[in-house]
Amino acid sequence: MLDMKWIRENAEEVRVAAEQKGIDVSIDNLLQWDERKRKLIQETDGLREKRNRLSQQIGQLMLEKRVEEANLIKEDARKVNDRLGKLDHELTIAEEAFATLYELVPNVTSPDTPVGRSDEDNVELARFGEPPSFDFEARDHMALGALHDLIDVPRGVKTAGTRHYYLKGAGVLLHRAVQQLALDLLVEKGFTPLEVPLMARPEAMNNTAFFPTGRDQTYRLEDEDRYLVGTSEVPLVTFHAGEIVQVETPIKLAAASMCFRSEVGSAGRDVHGLYRVHQFAKVEQVVICRADAALSNTILEEITANAEKLLQLLELPYRKVAVCTGDMSQKTYKQYDLETWMPSRAAYGETHSSSNLHDFQARRSNIRYYDENCVLRYCHTLNNTAVASPRILIPLLENHQREDGSIYIPKALRPYMYGKTELVAPQLLGKD
Repeated sequence: MLDMKWIRENAEEVRVAAEQKGIDVSIDNLLQWDERKRKLIQETDGLREKRNRLSQQIGQLMLEKRVEEANLIKEDARKVNDRLGKLDHELTIAEEAFATLYELVPNVTSPDTPVGRSDEDNVELARFGEPPSFDFEARDHMALGALHDLIDVPRGVKTAGTRHYYLKGAGVLLHRAVQQLALDLLVEKGFTPLEVPLMARPEAMNNTAFFPTGRDQTYRLEDEDRYLVGTSEVPLVTFHAGEIVQVETPIKLAAASMCFRSEVGSAGRDVHGLYRVHQFAKVEQVVICRADAALSNTILEEITANAEKLLQLLELPYRKVAVCTGDMSQKTYKQYDLETWMPSRAAYGETHSSSNLHDFQARRSNIRYYDENCVLRYCHTLNNTAVASPRILIPLLENHQREDGSIYIPKALRPYMYGKTELVAPQLLGKD
């Protein structure tokens, strides 16, 4: 969340951020309820002080046997109590109305964030590697999965419904290999790996700013006030929620975990194959640092470079884009996406995302530190998808396929694949 005093002083900037991010919240109404709430708090505090003074006077008068005077003051105290009861009710209404609007207020965006309405307005910053040019009829990842017996969607649907799947054999090994490669890379970069809960309380979802705007993407456990997480960012950030932390050196946390998303509203080619599924695995990196804009921007570049390193190790062509305002979430101040070339789509598809949230998330999660002047301040938080699978299997299989149906395994993955240098379809074994 943003500091309310800052919102009052920068209301127009917040209005613009809400409009550009497509978040339906009235900043004018928020300011009105804020003013109403503050006036009611001031008045009720004053009345409580008056009631305390009257109570003391009544007690003293009763000790002095001045009952008639005490009864007159009791009448004044009754009127104060009546007024307090009315104001307390009004204050409850004002606080609830204020809180409903306040939790919808978005983070503002960085000055260099492009303005746009959707991912079509994201701005390409750089390209790395060249998309392959096949001189044969290339297969998509589902056809390759069938050829090599790696993916079984019909049985996934039979078991769990649409957008579920089984990975089999080498498909499982690749799925695990890319995660372990990513986790090893992050450990080398000084990240502490955590095994995290996959369920979270609603306050954890709110405090990390996945609620209220992302509630429709989240699975709720029936009869329990808990939710399945769509990213380990939630438990990684919540690990330090409510704490005063040491950030002379940034805190770097990583987790490899299963993730769950309902994917409400997604359609079209995004639902083909493994691109947009309900259950997947991610290796996530989270950094908590001082509230220093230059520092957190440097860290944003670093965690993005970690994800780029992973793609380079996988020998995949990709591009880096600056995410526009309309494609950002409520909490994000600045964001990059990495999009990897997917031959079956004849386009780059998003595989990684990096976000700098400034103190928006830490303020909600109450993660603070003492600065050099011994003043408590809210930290900056950042996050990045080091790898997400099975989506990464789409470019991995499609870009590395060969005319004979075999699939090249990048050198970096081979230690995790029992030394295999390629996948050869069972029906191709033994052929010249």
